[in-house]
Amino acid sequence: MRKIILVLLFASILFGCDETDSKSITELTFEDVETGILLDVRTPQEYNKGHIEQSINIDWLGNEFLETAKDLNKNKPVYVYCKKGGRSAKAAKFLDSLGFERVIDLKGGYDAYVSKKKGLK
Repeated sequence: MRKIILVLLFASILFGCDETDSKSITELTFEDVETGILLDVRTPQEYNKGHIEQSINIDWLGNEFLETAKDLNKNKPVYVYCKKGGRSAKAAKFLDSLGFERVIDLKGGYDAYVSKKKGLK
């Protein structure tokens, strides 16, 4: 019985700690970008085809993600985006586990950002 309780407690801690914040990428503000870190987790090829100004690129699928990401300022909010939102959600959760003070997953990704931008013209 004790083992079952410990397994349930561990599982609830492991799977229940989804503290990563999120918001739509279309709600990203100039102030967010100026006060935080805007992180594009797409591949370098995707990044070079277009990205949000002032973003930095660290490929979530690349071998250097951990080494490069751990050098970011953990006291600044980190706004994470990818193409549509899948990679950024995983990367945001990972960054959160590394002890970053605040990580925000930008839902919708670069595609939603570009669509809104086109709609404003």
